Amino acid sequence: MDTTAAAQGRAHRLSGPQVTIGYANPHVLNMSVHDRVLREQLQSASTVICDGSGVRLGARILGRRLPPRLAAADWIDDLCATAAEKGIPIYFLAGNEGVAKRAAAVLTSRHAGLRIPGAHHGYLTPELSRNVVDDINGSGASIVLVGMGTPVQEHWIAKYRPSIKAPVVWAVGAVLDFVTGEQRRSPAWIRRLHLEWLWRLGSDPVRLWRRYVIGNPLFLLRVARQRLTGWEPGVGNPAGPSGPGGA
Repeated sequence: MDTTAAAQGRAHRLSGPQVTIGYANPHVLNMSVHDRVLREQLQSASTVICDGSGVRLGARILGRRLPPRLAAADWIDDLCATAAEKGIPIYFLAGNEGVAKRAAAVLTSRHAGLRIPGAHHGYLTPELSRNVVDDINGSGASIVLVGMGTPVQEHWIAKYRPSIKAPVVWAVGAVLDFVTGEQRRSPAWIRRLHLEWLWRLGSDPVRLWRRYVIGNPLFLLRVARQRLTGWEPGVGNPAGPSGPGGA
């Protein structure tokens, strides 16, 4: 998994081959065990950013080292500042109705010269998906940020990436919700203690309890199994879903 600086470096080399960037945290990796499309999307991505302290812990258990955890909310302003400086247009495809456009307004106000030629919500039917791809291609965007949540965004990228002309397509989760204030991030001191997951659990326990209370221990159990037996997700496992539901 690469650092955000490395990911941005790839994003800026716009004359090369197509680049697809994703992220991994325990929840994403847990889902990938039973979701073949998600797993293959992560395996084939140009760059996968470490988005969870649990992933770094798992890597250490396996005798590997990863760079520090970097959530999209940590690098979105750096990316936009660089894009503004270099004249790189970015398309936002994410969130509920209006979120992408509000995020575009916030970020263009922060970064003079930032060009966001398109902003669309992330709830897409097959017909709307085709229209959005046409809009992206007509916009001249060089980077497309896709934030629909896992695994929907990875399924959508897997199906439509070949049709998108933009050199960079980047899965970003809920980052635009943080930009607009739809969701609040934990205080910096909580992040320094690697406890942002606990903050999120407390903020939305009904929706997230299974992800963290069950998912985190399950992830570490899978890591321990890999350490002891060499088992890896997707090797000898039955295939999961083969494609996006509505995409």
